[in-house]
Amino acid sequence: MNSKQRKTLEVIFSHPIPGSLKWRKIEVLFVALGADVIEGDGSRVSFIINNEKGDFHRPHPEKEAKRYQIRNARDFLLRAGVKP
Repeated sequence: MNSKQRKTLEVIFSHPIPGSLKWRKIEVLFVALGADVIEGDGSRVSFIINNEKGDFHRPHPEKEAKRYQIRNARDFLLRAGVKP
C-alpha cells in the first residue's frame, strides 16, 4: 500500500464521514489490500478481502462516493480486519 492509499484509508475512517471522496480511490485501496474484484451487472461490483465479501454500487453519473457508500466501505474493511 502506497502513501495515497494510506491517505484514502485514513479518510474512510475519519469522523465525521467525508462528503467528498472519489469512488475510484476506494476501489484502488481495496485492490491494494489484495481484494478479488467481481464485476456485476451495470454499476454493481463486489470485493473479497480476507474471505469477507462487500457488495457495492458504483456512483453514477457522479464520481464522488456518497457518505453511505464510504460508511459501507468502512464497515466492509472492519469486517475484513483492516484498520488504519
